[in-house]
Amino acid sequence: MSDPPTPSATPAPATDDTRNSAASLRGVSIVMSGGSRGIGLAIALRAARDGANVTLLAKTDRQHPKLEGTVHTAAEQIRAAGGGAVGVVGDLREETDIDRAVAAAVDTFGGIDIVVNNASAISLDGSLEVAAKRYDLMHQINVRGTFLFTRAAMPHLLDSSRPRVLTLSPPLNLAPKWLAAYPAYMTAKYGMTLTTLGHAHEFADRGLEANTLWPRTTIATAAVANVIGGDELMRRSRSPELYADAAYELLTGRARNGETLLCEDVLAEAGVTDLAAYSPGVEESSLFPDAFV
Repeated sequence: MSDPPTPSATPAPATDDTRNSAASLRGVSIVMSGGSRGIGLAIALRAARDGANVTLLAKTDRQHPKLEGTVHTAAEQIRAAGGGAVGVVGDLREETDIDRAVAAAVDTFGGIDIVVNNASAISLDGSLEVAAKRYDLMHQINVRGTFLFTRAAMPHLLDSSRPRVLTLSPPLNLAPKWLAAYPAYMTAKYGMTLTTLGHAHEFADRGLEANTLWPRTTIATAAVANVIGGDELMRRSRSPELYADAAYELLTGRARNGETLLCEDVLAEAGVTDLAAYSPGVEESSLFPDAFV
């Protein structure tokens, strides 16, 4: 079951003026898949500093031995940062759970202005090694989840004065290097991008802005620590705040639609070119490049 809709004591009102603001996310209603930790939580906290209202749909109801945070602790952090928050415990693979999250956002915050497709599953096994169960999980969460989550929110999203979709997925790089690397994961991540580009053009005449965002280097997350490279790769990765700040600039900046963007390029366009604060003590040349770039 989900938490009761308990936003912060003084949630920012979602007025037409604040929803249409290009300089702030104050009063904006965001629905996000995942977000209990890592990049999703960093994006939510950056939005909360403006007074945004965030509804999370995440599975972690109780503390996991290897994963920090739950949907409940994430909601508490969002409120402490200045935003409103509702944490819905649910599975992105279940349409009823998606519908509950969308309903919670609408009932509590009056609508939906932004969808953030953050939740993702990963396996870097090759085609001969990847288990069918893992393949299915990646495609159910990454592609199907992105499609169903965005679709469920779309009728409410299109009522917003500035409807936006942000999907955390890579550009479509068809270089043989990436096509050959780990096709099971590659097709799941590219499926997220294709879904978002499809929605961008399907609803362009309704004012939708739908884009994807991806980093040039790995980001210090649980996936990097537990799946990809352990402590050494964590040391050579940038902090989730890089992604969060890029997402913030994208969501508050000029209108753009159907673009596959890189975090560093978005920050550079906003005038942020010194990225040392996101990886203190690590030389730029030592940072580990992310996939598909």
